Amino acid sequence: SHGNKEVFSCRGILLAVQWFWDRGHKDITVFVPSWRKEQPRPDVLITDQHILRDLEKKKILVFTPSRRVGGKRVVCYDDRFIVKLAHESDGIVVSNDTYRDLQNERPEWKKFIEERLLMYSFVNDK
Repeated sequence: SHGNKEVFSCRGILLAVQWFWDRGHKDITVFVPSWRKEQPRPDVLITDQHILRDLEKKKILVFTPSRRVGGKRVVCYDDRFIVKLAHESDGIVVSNDTYRDLQNERPEWKKFIEERLLMYSFVNDK
């Protein structure tokens, strides 16, 4: 949301990570689809892509798998990665997604998502 739905803003990810880091949270994991590493297309803009590589080197960012089959991109369902790790590590999920489908998939995830989902908004760089 930092890119106002016009661009994928890697700086927004860094700002969120820094916000939690500054408050003493050191066990932070960011999931991003691996196709975000690719050269951006004109219809899928991305800014400050180097931030993703920097966060990956610091073991904060994890790229979820994707591949090409017959010229089409096949991506994994990264929401499952997010909820599974947060549930197993007793963490929180920072997202504006309600994960409604995953709430119906596993009963223990439903309660977890209801209680441990932190929605957010950006006001400029805050």
